[in-house]
Amino acid sequence: MKQTLLLLLFSFSVLAQNNGRISGKIVDQLTQKPIAGVSVTLDGSTKGVNADDKGTFRLTGLALKTFNISFSAVGYEKYTAFNVIVNAGNENFLNIELLPSNQQLTEVVVTQNRRTAKAATLESPLSVQRLTAEEIKSNPGGNFDVSKVIQTLPGVGGGPQGGGFRNDIIIRGGGPNENVYYLDGIEIPVLNHFQTQGSSGGPQGMLNVSFIEDVKLSSSAFDARYDNTLSSVFQFKQRTGNPNKFQGNARLSATEFALTTEGPLSKSGKTTFLASVRRSYLQFLFQALDIPIRPNFWDGQFKITKQINSTTTLSLMGLGAIDDFSFGTLKKATPEKLYIYNSNPLINQWNYTLGMSLKKLLDNGYVNVALSRNVFDNNFLRYEDNLKKDPSELNFDYSSRETENKLRVDVNKNTNGWKINYGLSAQFVEYANSTYQVLNNTTASPAVRLAYPTTTISYTSPLNSLWKYGAFTQVSKTFFDSKLGLSAGLRTDMNSFTTTGMDPFETISPRVSASYVLSEKWTANASVGRYFKLAPYTILGYATRPPYYLLSSSFALLQPSLMNQDAKYQQSDHYVAGLEYLHDESLRFTAEAFVKEYANVPISNAKGISLANLGGDFNILGNEDVTTTGKGRAYGFELFAQKKLTDKSFGILSYTYYRSMYSGFDGNLIASSWDNQHLLSVTWGYKFPRNWELGLRFRYQGGAPYTPYDETTSKSSYLTLGQGTFDYSRLNTQRLPNFHSSDVRIDKKYNLKKTTIDLFLDVTNWYIAMNPGIPTYTFKRLEDNSAFATTNGLPIAKDGSNAIPTQFLNDKAQVTPTIGFIVEF
Repeated sequence: MKQTLLLLLFSFSVLAQNNGRISGKIVDQLTQKPIAGVSVTLDGSTKGVNADDKGTFRLTGLALKTFNISFSAVGYEKYTAFNVIVNAGNENFLNIELLPSNQQLTEVVVTQNRRTAKAATLESPLSVQRLTAEEIKSNPGGNFDVSKVIQTLPGVGGGPQGGGFRNDIIIRGGGPNENVYYLDGIEIPVLNHFQTQGSSGGPQGMLNVSFIEDVKLSSSAFDARYDNTLSSVFQFKQRTGNPNKFQGNARLSATEFALTTEGPLSKSGKTTFLASVRRSYLQFLFQALDIPIRPNFWDGQFKITKQINSTTTLSLMGLGAIDDFSFGTLKKATPEKLYIYNSNPLINQWNYTLGMSLKKLLDNGYVNVALSRNVFDNNFLRYEDNLKKDPSELNFDYSSRETENKLRVDVNKNTNGWKINYGLSAQFVEYANSTYQVLNNTTASPAVRLAYPTTTISYTSPLNSLWKYGAFTQVSKTFFDSKLGLSAGLRTDMNSFTTTGMDPFETISPRVSASYVLSEKWTANASVGRYFKLAPYTILGYATRPPYYLLSSSFALLQPSLMNQDAKYQQSDHYVAGLEYLHDESLRFTAEAFVKEYANVPISNAKGISLANLGGDFNILGNEDVTTTGKGRAYGFELFAQKKLTDKSFGILSYTYYRSMYSGFDGNLIASSWDNQHLLSVTWGYKFPRNWELGLRFRYQGGAPYTPYDETTSKSSYLTLGQGTFDYSRLNTQRLPNFHSSDVRIDKKYNLKKTTIDLFLDVTNWYIAMNPGIPTYTFKRLEDNSAFATTNGLPIAKDGSNAIPTQFLNDKAQVTPTIGFIVEF
């Protein structure tokens, strides 16, 4: 039987040796108009074709292997798409943008412009990196999670514990809520399952890697069209559904099942679709590993593209998820496992983003209209005992919904060498929040500042709705035979809620960038910019009743009042300079130094600390009274080397040294929670014969600062809150050990007649390195873990007066082996 199966596989493999297909569309990067006659050649192959008058091309009968594909045309810079894998199962459809060349036809020597091998643009000549879909899919330890793969890029950290369990994206020392994410030009506020409201992190990314064509990270020199960013802009570019045939893939692993399909929706191929659905199996894995939490999620994604006519394209997209975080029973109880039960909330979330983008080509450019709606519904519950769920022991009941309706119009023109972009944006925001929360103030230490002497927060936010507006323009041009590139942008943002929100001069946001080609391979770059971000809706919508409502029942019916209407836009000023060395199209090196100066950072009136230190856990960031008077600073340098696949191997090396500091009420800058100081990431991949692939990644982070516990307050409130209380008078005075880890991935592909099977093994932390984390405050338990031990042998008192406080190290190694397969059909 085995011999027969092997013979069949071999027979189909032989039949499939030359049935690979590649197709695509080629457009002008500046005008988005199709380019006819582009020469498309496969390196190392005699195959080639010229694009037709619609800019489309198709190659069939290709060998099943990895190609580098070159695109060249008169008047355009040559472009090479690296590491394009041709399989029997799916036909690759590529969207290619060529940059017009400034070289004259009469010149004998044509110098390759540096931008053919990097993601930079005239507007953002530095602090820009790009990953392709294949680099994401094959990234070791990424497990097809785009949010985790991003951490291989320079300046990107994964939080205090190195991103072992969460996808907190820390860019050059900035907080996890300082980044914005765009999917085909549509902002997606929710990027992760079980996302921290007011921040951005979570344990699992939502984006389907099968949709992604490439990912572009800008960590400074932001295009003026992007608002509400302080540290980075991520642009996820989706593929276009294949117009030639119906196809798809199914992925099954120990943690999830995902199904993706694509193809034409019309005979002409002018309307195409991409659609996917994914189901998590994490709850079964955690049950098998005897971990008490049960994360469970669904997500879905789609894209429909309609070519209305030769100048107009309509795109529809959607992304959504349903998340449920609960608890299960244990086979064997330990103090560490029992702690998890009551220190975490029960979470129920759902969210979606729907968007429409209409692109209309003009004589010298194009206009783009983007309309979208996103909703994030978040419900938290926490009891003193999350298994019993006794209503009388409820200590956290939170229900919130954020809804944004957005419209952006941007015009992009190219006139006499000038590149001009300008536009307007408007958002109508609806916000609802109902909060009941037991506070930790029964025996508050002097370090804890409380606005009102209450033991609980209980309110329904009267914010309801607000408007947000924006206007922007950017002008760019090259000079001195294209050696010098200059770009200047200006933006302003307003809102109808905050005290000074309608003053456009409060948020004037200028930015200037420059690049100078020192030689054929060396380029110097610099940028200066000021950027603004409106406080999260959790801050804007926070409210409380008058301070004396507890003293007299007559005040209990008074409406809560909004506390943070005086919040200012947070401000970040960037100063960046760097050098780039382009050895050839496939190998580049960059070195950059940066400084970020922050102003108007929210400070918690209860804790006295900057909220920039928070947001890396499963709570809510900003649901409290704040003062926007904080300051901050981050500075450092980063080195980056990227080798694209040209023969058998590819790799990425990045190192960043930085310092990150924020101030509290006293105005003194101290190390932030993200001040790891050292970030090192090395990724290497090799393609062996017979479709075997190996990938390795090594990560190193310096130890993150952390805050010790307030022993008195922790002891009195532990049974109610299920966790210790930090002593913020000693904020970040201690530091974790350094973190390091390595991941490995092995792939083996089988090409049958019309199907490709990819078997993979992905192991995170394969050499079982310890993963340092903040120590956990708890009470000592009896040897059989049936109850808490006490000093007097009696049942534990509600106020913990007879408890025996203890802390256990949270540094156990986390090894996650994932085995699975992908079937392309």
